[in-house]
Formats: sequence, structure tokens, C-alpha cells
Amino acid sequence: MSDTRKSGDPSSPTQAARLTGAEIVWATLDGEGVREVFGYPGGAILPVYDAMRKFPIHHILVRHEQGAAHMADGYARASGRVGVCIATSGPGATNLVTGIATAMLDSIPIVCITGQVSSKVLGSDAFQEVDITGITLPVTKHNYLVTKAEDIARVLREAFQIAASGRPGPVHVDITKDAQQATADFDFAAAAPRQYRPHPMLSAPASSLAEASRMILGSKRPVILAGQGILLSRAMEQVRTLAERAQIPVGCTLLGLGSFPASHPLSLGMMGMHGETWVNHAIQEADLLIACGMRFDDRVTGLPSTYAPNAKKIHIEIDPSEINKNVAVDIALMGDLGEVLESLLPLLPKRDGSAWLRTIEGMKGNAAVRDIQNLPDNGHLYAAHVINDLWRATNGNAIVVTDVGQHQMWEAQYYKHNEPRTLITSGGLGTMGFALPAAIGAKVACPDKEVWVVAGDGGFQMTMAELATIAQEKLNVNIAIINNGYLGMVRQWQEFFYEKNYQSTPILSPDFVKLADAFGIPGQAVTTRAEVLTAVATARETAGPYLINFMVEQEDSVYPMIPAGKALHEMIHRPPRSAIVEDATDI
Repeated sequence: MSDTRKSGDPSSPTQAARLTGAEIVWATLDGEGVREVFGYPGGAILPVYDAMRKFPIHHILVRHEQGAAHMADGYARASGRVGVCIATSGPGATNLVTGIATAMLDSIPIVCITGQVSSKVLGSDAFQEVDITGITLPVTKHNYLVTKAEDIARVLREAFQIAASGRPGPVHVDITKDAQQATADFDFAAAAPRQYRPHPMLSAPASSLAEASRMILGSKRPVILAGQGILLSRAMEQVRTLAERAQIPVGCTLLGLGSFPASHPLSLGMMGMHGETWVNHAIQEADLLIACGMRFDDRVTGLPSTYAPNAKKIHIEIDPSEINKNVAVDIALMGDLGEVLESLLPLLPKRDGSAWLRTIEGMKGNAAVRDIQNLPDNGHLYAAHVINDLWRATNGNAIVVTDVGQHQMWEAQYYKHNEPRTLITSGGLGTMGFALPAAIGAKVACPDKEVWVVAGDGGFQMTMAELATIAQEKLNVNIAIINNGYLGMVRQWQEFFYEKNYQSTPILSPDFVKLADAFGIPGQAVTTRAEVLTAVATARETAGPYLINFMVEQEDSVYPMIPAGKALHEMIHRPPRSAIVEDATDI
């Protein structure tokens, strides 16, 4: 949408004017640099939608409000900017909650704006009234109920600051209908929040930095644990310098993938429940862990009491509440990760870690088959084939947005991410249905980048209505459905721990290719390995969106796997003589 404002136009965010509350919403978003929002109109937010035509902001109409929150989330993850979504009151607002919680658990900066019934009828159970600030209180970094037009600009500007500062997160702003309709003086500059000042405790004292450097230099078996905080802090270069200078291998959390190049000689791969065997063993045998922007969640540690029992632990973290929450640490360096490392690195001379690196290399054994570019074809189509070939075809340069389940773990294992913000996935909440709408947000944020959805047949059906959004917006998003006819990860648990009682996990799906065609989106089904690269090439050559339905082996499982309540090294390995690669332990 072109900017139609003229000099002196009262909608300009830089000029004081008398505006309606609805106009103030858009003028403030404009002033914050917002150019795209994701939403769905309704009665209580209608004044805001009516005023939108006056401002140079493009609105993407979603098919379900949950999709709007996920799109704002994907937009933020791909770009590093704050994503914005809008909904009406009542069910419109409650439909956002899953997306808000997803952003909260993964520390993603989004601002969610909802309409609310008029302040005169608040508390009367008016039509489509719900206490949405009460509902979202546990899953937001902060939230507001705005009942006066003159408060809108200040609150929205605070919301953007809070969402993006410190440990990022979602902020919810609920605005009553009468506040949208009333008028007030608007001055964008005057509504600026107070300058953000980190809490005084968010600083690493010189004594702690010195002790951390001594621990690093004195260690024999150190491991860096790379989390999403590296991406949020934009500290990729500092972490790489630390690893190279001290010759320390780097293991990544799921959300940390891409923060350290997968092709780097010091890269170990993903840790945790479905992490690489050698990464988990290296952590368990380490004498020092340096946790960079990660929170020691249960999917990373296994049974906490058995986690890295012989290792001292340095935790670099911006959120004090995460220190010693799940795992006790020896030194906490609190503050922005990049800033802390800038202070620590001058204290670290070069260090020889070759002996430890050789030990880890010896741990890999034949589990390292994941590094072979051509997994053998024995006539069966496996998800590993699809992901491995997608990585090869795209040279690892695509933004891959996954849903949640087995395919998510296979993507983490078989698609090697060298660049930051190229894997977008729901980690903390594990939200099925995330991929398709989040990919829309990612593509809107990064229109020049190749974007792939990797989703299971179960999760895809939760938000597949957003195919209409892709079609309406004419977005070049490619979709790979890993279709095994089951809710795959739940089926895997039933196989391992519930005597193969596949209760309620077989799932009927539509013909996804015909479904896509109904929206004017071309596609094809793939049933053999030989077809994979050709299908991916066709998708990449197609100007608009494209859908591929990969009919993969039904009862395949993700290996290795750490059962709930077990130690990090107590992994279930793939049985010998795997159907994919003979004698592989962990494919």
C-alpha cells in the first residue's frame, strides 16, 4: 500500500493533531515502523479497521485468529522486529491465546491488539465480552486494558518497548470500543516511553568474569551450549569467537540451531531428547558447560539430578529468574549475552582443545551417517530422505518453518542450518498448527527469501485454512507435508511405552494436493525417493506457492530418544540393521 499522506496531514505520526482513538492506533503503529499487521475484524475492533484506510500499513486477513498470532510470531522470528496482530473481543481475542502462549514460551516479541466492549458495559457479560487481560496475564510479558483515547499512544509505544527489550516476549493491549471512537490529542514524540534501563543486577562483575575465564582456561572437556538467546542478542560473532579462541565444541538447543554454523568444525549438532548421541555423551562427560542464552529446560537436560554430573557450569543469561531455576550453576553472568561476551573475551587467550575434540569425534562412530549427503534408497520413502534432499536442493539457505512432531525433530537432525533465523519452530509450547501461519509471517517479513513449510499431516490440518491467506496474498511459500497417516510423535510414544496401543493416533487426511488446488495452489504427491528432488525443484521453479504431499513410511521413529525421567545418556537407539542405513545407530 502506498503512503497517501500529504504534508500537514493529521495522521502523520510526527505531527500533533486531534484524532480518534482508532486513528491513534494506526498512527502509533506507523510511527513505530510497522508496515504489515495480521488480523481479523469484528464488532469491537471495527472503528480501528474503519480508520486503517488512512495509513500506509498493509493488513493480512487471516482465516482464524490463532493464525494471526502465529503469523506475527513468524514475522518476528524471521526479521528480529516486533510482529503485530489484531482481533476483536470475545472469541476473536481468546483465539489468539495459543499463539500468545507460543510466543511467550519462546521469548518472541509480538504486540497483540484486541477490541473490547464499551467501558460502560464492562463486567456486565455484554455480547462478546470476556476478561481477556485476565486470561492472557500468565502468558504475556505485560498487558493493558485501555479505556481512554488519550492513553492509546502511550500504551502502544510502551508495549513495543517492553516486547523488544530485555528478554523479549508478547504484550497484549485491549482497547475498549468507546476509547477507539473518542478523540484525543495525538503527539507521537510526546508519547515516547521512558528510556529502557536494564535492572542493576543485569551486569557481570569483574570478579565473576575473571573467575569464568579461569574456569574456561583450566577446563579439559568444555562444551558451549548455544541457545536462542544468541539470536535474540545478535551475539553470533561473539560466540563463534569464544568457540574458536578456546577451541570449545558447540552443541545447540532446538531454538539455538542456526546461531552457530552447522558446517563449522566445532559444531556438534543438537542436544537433548532427540539430540545427537555424541552431543549428549559429550555433555555428560564434560568438566565445564558454558550456557549461552538457554534455560536448561527438561528437553535439554533429561533428569536434572543426573545432568552433567562432573561439570562446572557458567550461565550467561539476561533473565535472572532462569538462574538456578532448573540446574544449579557455579557462575551466573547476568546481562545481554553479546555485551557479557565482549567483556569476557579479552580475558581469554587461545587454548588447545584438540584432545577433547578427538575424544568427541570418537564418540560419533557410525551414528555420524547423518553427515552423508546421499542416504541410500531401499525402495521406501522416509522423512529423513525428504529432509536431507530438501537441504541439498536448497543448499541449506531456505527459511524452514516446521510444525511440531517427528518431522520437527527430523528437520533439526537432517537440515543443516548455517545462518541465523533460518529455522522457525515452536519449542517451548510445542504448538501443532504453527508452521503454515508462521511461514506466512516469515515470508511477509522476508519477501526475498525462500520459505518452506515442513509440517506433519496432523498439525497441518489444524491451520490448513490459512492456505486461503497464502492464495489471497499471492505469497511464494512452498509446503512439504510429511504424511505418515499418524499423529507420529504420539504414535512413537505409544509404540515405546504403551505396548503399541495406537489409540486415536491414526488420522484420516484429505487429498492435500486437491485441497491446495481448490485454492489455486499447484502441487503433487510423492511416494518414492527418486521423485523427491524433482518435486522440490518444481516447487522452487514455480512462481507462487506449491504443495508437496510426501507419503512417507508410516511407523518410523525418531532416534535417539531419551525417555521421560531418564538421564541424558540413557538414550533409546535405533535397532540394529536399520531400514534406512544398515547398522546405523541413530538415523
